[in-house]
Amino acid sequence: MFSSTTISSLSLLAAASKVVAQQPQWKSTGPGTFQEIGKSGVSAQMLFLGTPNKVYIIDKIENNPIQVGGHPAWAAEYNLADNSLRAMDVVTNTFCAGGNILGDGTWINVGGNKAVTYGGISVNETTGNPYEGEDGRFAVRFLKPCDDATCEWTDNPKDYMTTERWYPTIETLEDGSAIVIGGNTLGGFVSATDNNNPTYEFWPRRGDGKPITLHILERTLPANLYPLTFLLPSGNLFVQTNWAAEIFDYKKGTESPLPDIPHAVRTYPGSAANTMLPLTPANNWTATVVFCGGTDLQPNQWRKTIVLNVPASASCVRMSPDISNEWEEDESLPEGRVMGNFILLPNGKIFLVNGVNQGVAGYGNDTWALGQSYATGPLYKPLMYDPDAPIGSRFTDQGLSASPIPRLYHSTATLLPDGSVFVTGSNPNADVDYNAPWPTEYRVERFYPAYYDERRPEPQGLPKQIGYGGNYFDIKLSSTDLGSDPTNSVINTKVVLMRTGFSTHAVNFGQRYLQLNSTYTLDGSGSATLHVSQVPPNPALFTPGPAWIFVVVNGIPSIGQPIMIGSGKIELQNIAAVVDLPGTYAPTTSGNNGNSGSSGNNGGGSTNQPSSASAVMNFGATFLAASLSLVALGMLAL
Repeated sequence: MFSSTTISSLSLLAAASKVVAQQPQWKSTGPGTFQEIGKSGVSAQMLFLGTPNKVYIIDKIENNPIQVGGHPAWAAEYNLADNSLRAMDVVTNTFCAGGNILGDGTWINVGGNKAVTYGGISVNETTGNPYEGEDGRFAVRFLKPCDDATCEWTDNPKDYMTTERWYPTIETLEDGSAIVIGGNTLGGFVSATDNNNPTYEFWPRRGDGKPITLHILERTLPANLYPLTFLLPSGNLFVQTNWAAEIFDYKKGTESPLPDIPHAVRTYPGSAANTMLPLTPANNWTATVVFCGGTDLQPNQWRKTIVLNVPASASCVRMSPDISNEWEEDESLPEGRVMGNFILLPNGKIFLVNGVNQGVAGYGNDTWALGQSYATGPLYKPLMYDPDAPIGSRFTDQGLSASPIPRLYHSTATLLPDGSVFVTGSNPNADVDYNAPWPTEYRVERFYPAYYDERRPEPQGLPKQIGYGGNYFDIKLSSTDLGSDPTNSVINTKVVLMRTGFSTHAVNFGQRYLQLNSTYTLDGSGSATLHVSQVPPNPALFTPGPAWIFVVVNGIPSIGQPIMIGSGKIELQNIAAVVDLPGTYAPTTSGNNGNSGSSGNNGGGSTNQPSSASAVMNFGATFLAASLSLVALGMLAL
């Protein structure tokens, strides 16, 4: 099933040129605090981390203070090294577009709304076009991030879709391509039969490029925008929208309904915090998706209710769709929240920031709106969520300070390579408005988790590229990295891959955390060699493309380094047989009895078997079913 050539080539990927991790370069204001560090230049409706030093910010067409090409900019490059800005020109209106990263490292930004003038009014013959923007509903835009300030967005009509999409979802697939799902055609607070776009398509285009009906979007009006979609290890898509959920086999075009989500609408405008929990050897790389907050509005209430007065839901639920179709109750939030962002941290905890406890996402000119905002009651204090803790102790605000800045609709956040969190945005207004009850916000903050000021591990030998399966690679940790109790420290060490995602509307599309399988050899000096498997041989676990690699020792992460997963191309990815890891070894002088198997970071105690055996064998059933399906459909190269 696996060729020796494939195994050899992927081994070479892992053995390619190495990078060296360092210490944080930015001085914090203390653990658990927010620090204002700069201005975003454009309102941060969308953003993503593109390189170690650059965050890319995208807004809608509006009267932002920075200019490009003689008109207000609605995109910018933020330099993390000195908090400076570079205005970027985007031709079309990116208002409520979707985005994600492709397998070749290109960021894709899809859809948007009509061109607008002052106050968000659609451009027509009488209004003129002072902002010089164009209709973005068909647009497909691309950016290859750079550190030399030369990269620009491309926005070419030859790449456009054949159908309008406002509020679409973009999910990257196993070959590094993307599926584009849903949205609507004409704008509006929520969808209706006359503007609903219940279809999907692919980029790059497949077949004739025509959109294909996705039936769940026909029956989930009106709150079916930005459908929450996750690629599962099985290769299927989990789709949740309004009150409905399903498993979507996009290869066969079949939809399998799941039970309705309990308690609340989680999709926009309900806008619950959501993420896939960390995929680890201990949980057999099983995908579990969690949703917290939202609103309990029923389909017939969205247009008849003063939504500003509706309290946010505090409920949390989760599901592991590849192994169960039952919803599980999770610990409730301390208070209801809409528009919160879940940010995965390298230590496996999840940071919850932004949002309100009353109303929903969106804005308009309704008489009952607060200014134009459909929400109020900002939540200034964040929460930390431990998904593995017992229910009753998963959420805490202990040691966390409040931000002084309200973050309502169009707020965003992303993890940074040093493990801090970049937080900005908030603009529940049709155009820039400094005098609104909740004004347009440009201030940028960093949040510093408890580990930020700790001395960071400085692993040596981090690869720049790894593949799926194949030989393991080695990482060196010094005695300084492991401290006074090296045996316990190396047992509590893990190597993780992370994607920080495309942040917009309380979703970080494409955000993912995968712990690699590892063992270790500890020597008498207190230093260690980690033996680390490449990505398990299933691209659906962690799709190809750029990511970040962290080594976490006793909950303290190294500085994240860029790493390419897979071939670096949008193509069928090679997979290889997993080479067994060496057994764990620690000298008896370090308090260990010599050769023993699995490192504690892989979810088991010491055994006499290499840790790769149990984890990979348990994973085998899921992977075999998925890979055979992919092979049969020509989606995976063996």
